[in-house]
Amino acid sequence: MQKTRLMRTTIIAAVVLIPLPSAANHANFSSGTHLDYATVQNVKQLTRIVSVPVSREECWEEAVTHYQPAVRARSYTPTILGGIVGAVAGNQFGSGSGRDWATVAGTTLGASIGSDYNNRRSLTGGTSYTTNERRCRVVNDFQQEERADGYLVTYTHDGRQYETRTANHPGDKIRVRLAVTPVE
Repeated sequence: MQKTRLMRTTIIAAVVLIPLPSAANHANFSSGTHLDYATVQNVKQLTRIVSVPVSREECWEEAVTHYQPAVRARSYTPTILGGIVGAVAGNQFGSGSGRDWATVAGTTLGASIGSDYNNRRSLTGGTSYTTNERRCRVVNDFQQEERADGYLVTYTHDGRQYETRTANHPGDKIRVRLAVTPVE
C-alpha cells in the first residue's frame, strides 16, 4: 500500500511540475504575453561619424643668437689704484681723528670706483653667434571616424515583417515578445 501511495504522489508531482518550466519560459498567462523566436531576414550595421582627438608633434628649426663675453684676466690694479688715490684725497680733509676717518672713507670710495671701472671694462667686447636649434610642441587635431552604432534588424514572425534596432548583432534568430490582448 505504501508503494502505491508513493507512486501516485510521484505521478501527480510529475504531471503538475513538468509543464511549469516550459510554460514559465514562454508565457505569462496573467498578462497575455509570451516569448518566441523570429527569423532574421536582414541585418544592417548602423554607423555614426565622431571626432577623435589625435596628437602630433610639430617641429621646426629656429635661429638662436648666443653672446660670448670676452675672456679677460681679472686685474685688481684699478681697485688698488682707486684706493690709493682715494686715501690721498681723503687725507687732505680734516685734522686729528677726523683726518683718519676721511682717509678711510676716501680709500673705500676710491677702491669701489676702481672696481666698477674694471667691471665695466671687462663687459665690453665679446662675440655673438647664431645657431639653428630644433624646437617642438604637441598639437591636437581632430579627425573624423566612422563608429558602429548598433544594427537595424529586419525579421519575420508568422508571415509578417518587422524592423527593430539592436545594440548587438542578433544572428539568425531574434527573441520576440508576443502579446495577446482581447478586443472589447
